[in-house]
Amino acid sequence: MTIEKISRKIGNREFTIETGRIAKQAHGAVTVQYGDTVILAAVVSEKEADESKDFFPLTVEYREKAYAAGKIPGGYFKREGRPSERETLVSRLIDRPIRSVFDDDYTNETQVIVTVLSSDRENPADILSMNGASAALMVSDVPFEDALGSVRVGMVNGQLLINPTIAEMETSDLDLVVTGTKDKIVMIEAGANEITEEQMMEALHFGHQAIRELAEMQAELRARAGKKKREIARKEPNSEIESKVAAAIAGEFDKIFGGGSKEDREEGVKKLYKEKVLGAFDTASADFKEGPVKAAFEKFEKKYVRELIVRKGKRPDGRQNREIRNIDIEVGVLPRTHGSSIFTRGQTQALCVTTLGTGDDEQRIDALEGDIAKRFMLHYNFPSFSVGETGRYGSTGRREIGHGALAERALKPIIPTDPDVFPYVVRVVSDIMESNGSSSMASVCGGTLSLMDAGVPIKAPVAGIALGLVTEGADWKVLTDIAGIEDHLGDMDFKAAGTRKGLTALQMDLKISGVTDAILLEAFDQAKEARFKILDKIAAVIGSPRENFSSYAPRIIALQINPEKIGALIGPGGKVIRGICEETGVKIDIDDSGRVLIA
Repeated sequence: MTIEKISRKIGNREFTIETGRIAKQAHGAVTVQYGDTVILAAVVSEKEADESKDFFPLTVEYREKAYAAGKIPGGYFKREGRPSERETLVSRLIDRPIRSVFDDDYTNETQVIVTVLSSDRENPADILSMNGASAALMVSDVPFEDALGSVRVGMVNGQLLINPTIAEMETSDLDLVVTGTKDKIVMIEAGANEITEEQMMEALHFGHQAIRELAEMQAELRARAGKKKREIARKEPNSEIESKVAAAIAGEFDKIFGGGSKEDREEGVKKLYKEKVLGAFDTASADFKEGPVKAAFEKFEKKYVRELIVRKGKRPDGRQNREIRNIDIEVGVLPRTHGSSIFTRGQTQALCVTTLGTGDDEQRIDALEGDIAKRFMLHYNFPSFSVGETGRYGSTGRREIGHGALAERALKPIIPTDPDVFPYVVRVVSDIMESNGSSSMASVCGGTLSLMDAGVPIKAPVAGIALGLVTEGADWKVLTDIAGIEDHLGDMDFKAAGTRKGLTALQMDLKISGVTDAILLEAFDQAKEARFKILDKIAAVIGSPRENFSSYAPRIIALQINPEKIGALIGPGGKVIRGICEETGVKIDIDDSGRVLIA
């Protein structure tokens, strides 16, 4: 197998994709280099589909090797262990866009493994990994036809940058990761310091120019070194089964959709399927297979709901396109916490709690790029009872980590960063009590409320909203505040959070091949309108942060001493400072500048 390499200047440095050197037994493998950061992406897909699975079993794993940054892992075993939170988030970032490109009929188990081999601590590996996964799929025999390019767009002093360095990102007002084909955008992930929708659209267009080049590079690599693509085993519909199902449900969906509660609609659908659909078949026959019958029923349900929205302008629960479900807000609901709130929107409810801590409570992360200290954290929990189901109750799942990171990104720009003004570490926990769509955005709203209830001097309140999209041919509708069924049967999950001034977070995932500018502009417009309405609701309950902290929150006093006196305060072996702490019960933190925090 010959080695093929393609290089182009993307941003301010060379971007190189190579195949044929390593991992040659994988069905597709590439290395990607940018600066001195290098990743390996390898793809393997089973030759036969598992007929028992009616979904696409795609697994994406991203791993950072300690040797990539010249480190030896800590701990007793001195080797990499379970995935870190960052590794989980990057795995999701790779997974989300490529999943939407696969053909619906392809259900062969597929695994994409991305490994960081070298890190220059200047160019992040996530963008390389996203491009590497797409390139590995392109050169493989796996039926993946549309090359996906991914870039990061920053904004420093009003200037847009492609793939800014880690140092440049420290002063950037925008952290936008965008993925697309040469024609359309398919995924967005962004954090921002209150930028406008117009600025975000400009950044998306700017990023798409580089995306086209990256997609062209992958297409050229496929032409040079790509394997012949597999034929997809098409699943032909059973016309006899579909005819029977259609006759059984004739006129029935009209009675179920168009109003009522989630529970009533779900019960109505279950009853229709069990009584009328299955009743039309001889289920006792040895030849009967329920799978094709259920698939046909779900196909008709999806078609009905989508046409209801696009053709008739109605939604499953009876709302208009721009209508937000009823909102109920409470603050100060838990007596011993530092700040708390319950935010309810329709049948989605988040219990959010803010806790204030001292410097000892900082989260310290040993990352490839260096040590990171986090003074603000948001953790999201989604227990199974929130959707009326039993389920696993244990360690935090990928979805919970991803939703928490999105809500944290939305609130981070409003948290005070000057330790002289606000020396506290802040943790927000969002426990989802009920869910029927957009619990992450409920966490943003509830998090804002609990922060203000705790007396955190936030820059401005933040609200979040989720929107959906349904397309039928050339017709389409953008839906404000999507419920679970609209998310499940629709084409887009578009989440936007921000203040009255501008956006602080944005996330978009698709089930279709891309969206046009017209759809994006409409989504931005509806999201802004909804965000302002929710901010009005928040202001009516609590207009500004409380002036006083909870009596159960720690009190921190900041002092400045002569740096030459630090040694005297600490004492030999820490004797002096330890004695003060033991005698008074306080905590004392000192930094090299002579700044002393007493809690």
